Amino acid sequence: MPALILLVILPSCGSLGKLGGLTELEAIGGLKDALTQGLFRSFDAFANPDAESNAVVRFVLPDQAASIQSTLNSLGLAPALDRATAKFTRAMGQAVQASKPLFINSIKKLTIKDAFNILITDNPHAATDYFKRVNKPLLLEAFRPIVDSTIRVEQADLDWKKVTSVYNLLPFKKEPLESNLTDFMAGRVIDGMCLIMANEEEQIRSKYEFRKTDMMRKAFGYAEQELKKRLSQQ
Repeated sequence: MPALILLVILPSCGSLGKLGGLTELEAIGGLKDALTQGLFRSFDAFANPDAESNAVVRFVLPDQAASIQSTLNSLGLAPALDRATAKFTRAMGQAVQASKPLFINSIKKLTIKDAFNILITDNPHAATDYFKRVNKPLLLEAFRPIVDSTIRVEQADLDWKKVTSVYNLLPFKKEPLESNLTDFMAGRVIDGMCLIMANEEEQIRSKYEFRKTDMMRKAFGYAEQELKKRLSQQ
C-alpha cells in the first residue's frame, strides 16, 4: 500500500488534547491510517472478485429475488441470471476502482472528536463503525451515479430487465421484482468495503505486524496498554 500523508484538521487551533502519553493528533492519525489501510485492502479485494477468499465482493441477488430464484430458474431464466450476476460483479469492481478518490477523501476529511474513546475500546471495529455511521449517507449519494454508469457499461441492467419483465408478467400473486438495482448495489458495495475494513481494523488492533505506519504503532500500542490496565483493575 502506498504511503499516504493524511492531513488532519482539528476542531481547535489551540493546544492538542492529550491523554497519558498520546496526543489527540496521534490518536486521530493512527485511526485514519488504520482505516486507510483497510480501505486499500478493500480496493484489492474488489479488483479481484474471483479469488476464493473474496466472496464478500461478488454480487448476490437481493433477498426478494434470491427467495424466488428456483421459480426464475424453472422459467428458463438461469442463463440470464448468471449473466446478470457476473456483469453486476464486474460493475461493482469497476465502480470501486473509479471511486478511489471519493473513499480516500472521506477518510482524510474525517474529524474524530471522540478519538480516544474509539481508540481505547473492546470493540475491535470501533473506528470502522464510526466511519460507516458518519460517511455512508454521503458516500451513497456520491457513489450512486458511478455505480449506475458501470452497470450500463456492462449492460447488466439489460439482462436484469429481461428477468424482471418475464417474472413480473406471471399471473400468480407476487411482489414485483425491482428492475433497477443501482441503490441496492451501491449499498452492498459500501457495506462490503466496510466489512473488509472492519476485518483489517481487528487485525491491526490485535497484531503488531499489521500496524504498517509509525502512527498506527504508537496509537494502537498505547490503546493495547490502556486496555490491559483496565482489565487488571476489574
